[in-house]
Amino acid sequence: MADATTNPTNTGLTTADGKPLKAALAHAQARSRRRAFLLVLPLLLFIVITFIVPIGQMLKRSVYNDGFTMQHNLTTGEKTPIMVNLAKWFDENPAGTEPDEAAFAALVEDLKQLKELRAAGQAGTRINYELSGSRSLFTQGARKAKKLQPPYKEALLELNPKWDDPKLWQVMRSASSNFTGTFFLAATDRTRDADGNIQRVEENRQIYLKLFWRTLKLSVLITVLTLILAYPIAHLLATLPLRYSNLLMIFVLLPFWTSLLVRTTSWMILLQSQGVLNDAMVAMGLISDDNRIQMMYNQTGTVIAMTHILLPFMVLPLYSVMRPIDPSYVRAARSLGATSWTAFRRIYFPQTIPGIAAGGLLVFILAVGYYITPALVGGSDGTLISNLIAFHMQKSLNWSMAAALASLLLGGILILYWLYDRLVGIDNLKLG
Repeated sequence: MADATTNPTNTGLTTADGKPLKAALAHAQARSRRRAFLLVLPLLLFIVITFIVPIGQMLKRSVYNDGFTMQHNLTTGEKTPIMVNLAKWFDENPAGTEPDEAAFAALVEDLKQLKELRAAGQAGTRINYELSGSRSLFTQGARKAKKLQPPYKEALLELNPKWDDPKLWQVMRSASSNFTGTFFLAATDRTRDADGNIQRVEENRQIYLKLFWRTLKLSVLITVLTLILAYPIAHLLATLPLRYSNLLMIFVLLPFWTSLLVRTTSWMILLQSQGVLNDAMVAMGLISDDNRIQMMYNQTGTVIAMTHILLPFMVLPLYSVMRPIDPSYVRAARSLGATSWTAFRRIYFPQTIPGIAAGGLLVFILAVGYYITPALVGGSDGTLISNLIAFHMQKSLNWSMAAALASLLLGGILILYWLYDRLVGIDNLKLG
């Protein structure tokens, strides 16, 4: 920028080319901001495309499902409306209205269309998400729809009495709207009765809240165990001379250089009934060969394997906080009469709280979303909510249910972030 000079006709400062200095500075700052924005634009686009957009699609999928109202052509991407007549009857009649002959006539017309479009399985699958056995009901009805004669209600009930189930009509009414909160209800073990009132599902079908509770319990336990193991390790690394601590840090980071599948498989070999640990305890006489400890396909195996795998994620934040702590603080406290425990409790430990909080937050978030390790070593008792999300994505193909479960998990993580910010402060987050 040219040197500023004084304009004789104006008391303000100007540049050498006569522009006001204030305007020139504003222009230079705007140019710097544009340059900075262009530099971070690729990263911003990457985050939006790979993070923001998928999360937005997941949240939409959790409340949107058009499987009962639209047929999707996977080749062309076109959508064809289905169940149009029944949806129109639902729009014209309020909830709680008993289905009359007009409702059954509309249903038969839609079943005929489902047969022509070969979409009976799709519509039945959507209803089957909430009322088991509905898929076969729709496929059977679509096959026989053209042969049905008025009165259609009697014809359908003769074909299958389940068509008169009030719960079925309530579910179809709910599914006729593409936007629904049904999947969030199901994710919290709740449903709607024939009158549309929210109620708990039968006790033998209450699985999701139990899995959420198990995931929370095991994640907290794993976080506590990693803290207990990582604290002395990080303290040792922080107090040793740098040449020794760097050497030991290699052993801490070594798991990062080993495949997760290899580490999990190693624990399967160690923990199984005929594995290394049981064989060693039998050889030492600690247990008999008939009383081998079952450490696989249960919560014990999940906790042991995940604690080992997630341990470095606790060590590194603690080490990054402990390393700058001046040891003279503890020595000064002891010289003033404090015991070693008092000096640790009142001087050293409070300074490590940001590392504890950061490591705990990181380990807990990773634990609640872990999938491979619980799937391989957990069995039915060690299954976490992430395994059920994967089941709905890969096996049942109920993506809306998987999205609802994932959204609840995301909401819990955001609450955890909020608590961390209130108690510790997000500015104090140190991850290594």
